[in-house]
Amino acid sequence: MSVEIRVPTLGESVTEATVARWLKKAGDNVAADEPLVELETDKVSLEVPAPSAGVLAEITVEEGSDVEVGAIIGLIEASGAGTAPKAAPEKPASKSAEATDHTPPKSAEVAASGNGAAQAGPAARKIAEEKGIDLASVAASGPKGNVTKGDVMAAEAKPAASGTAVKAPQPVAPPASVPANDQGQPAAGGREERVRMTRLRKRIAERLKEAQNTAAMLTTFNEVDMSAVMALRKQYQDSFQKKHGIKLGFMSFFVKASIEALRAYPAVNAEIDGDDIVFKHYHDIGVAVSTDQGLVVPVIRGAEAMGLAHIEKSIADLGKRARDGKLSMDAMAGGTFTITNGGTFGSLLSTPILNPPQVGILGMHKIQERPMVLPGGRIEARPMMYLALSYDHRIVDGKEAVSFLVRVKECIEDPQRMLIDA
Repeated sequence: MSVEIRVPTLGESVTEATVARWLKKAGDNVAADEPLVELETDKVSLEVPAPSAGVLAEITVEEGSDVEVGAIIGLIEASGAGTAPKAAPEKPASKSAEATDHTPPKSAEVAASGNGAAQAGPAARKIAEEKGIDLASVAASGPKGNVTKGDVMAAEAKPAASGTAVKAPQPVAPPASVPANDQGQPAAGGREERVRMTRLRKRIAERLKEAQNTAAMLTTFNEVDMSAVMALRKQYQDSFQKKHGIKLGFMSFFVKASIEALRAYPAVNAEIDGDDIVFKHYHDIGVAVSTDQGLVVPVIRGAEAMGLAHIEKSIADLGKRARDGKLSMDAMAGGTFTITNGGTFGSLLSTPILNPPQVGILGMHKIQERPMVLPGGRIEARPMMYLALSYDHRIVDGKEAVSFLVRVKECIEDPQRMLIDA
């Protein structure tokens, strides 16, 4: 019995996805709920599990193709045997028949008479074309007499036993973008490569451009002395890690400092809805995470009620899920303010772009020792970090933005004040 593999519901407002990668090949055994294929939406990547145990009989949608919710992307032969489908046994041809013609066996005749090439799926056609195999002479074992990818691969493995006619592979012309030498051969290491933009990358581009087109975006800067936080981390790192099972990082301090500043200047935690300004009395802080697929912003919900350990654990969990492509869309929705740390890649200064509909984003940067003039005229090397706050000038005034950043600076340079709400 054939079981259809369909594109599952992808979440609110998401109707399409791209087939990013098949984790199994046609003819492979699969267990129930085993991941089969990875889909990529404009927000997140997700794996589609096998609806039943059996054999992956056919892949009907190739990698890179766009599919809608509910579309059939493959078939599982739920035979329960757990083995790949085999071609029907064929009668050996007589010597006289071999001497006079190359008539295909009976099973191949059935495929040919039923126009096997026309009944082959996209995956089977592609493999046959690459291997130079005549689909009309391949024994079909798929549903409704279809030639599957596994049939083509089996025919390639045993061309003599199955009587499969194999065509000589045709030369393939080099891509137009690859330069050729004087002999007409493609030069090594072409100077250009065209790669299709992923659905996630397209969505990132759309949102960034949307922010530039709709918000009156401006950035203000300050710098913060990291000496106090670094000393605090050094003093308590061992006991903190022993008690909570996680290291004490810098990001949790900046989350707490940002919440203190957002409480003092609530317009930075608001958003515009038509002609209204929506002030939010909760703090769901987004933390930008870089992945192989692009930048994603999972959200720490209710961060105002968390301690440093809880924040660090949330950041570690969300970061791991983001890099493994296992973030749900709910985990990235509804943030009120975002923090991004370009310093992990060595950035000394940047102007972060807003994450709509939010009106504020804080940019952290590389910690670098610089000579600072201290009270009394004394010059000393201090570990300094530049901070950048990009904000929507439509509802956040310059005074509020600068004061917000000063408040963050005060909390980081004197972290004890966050404990006593000073």
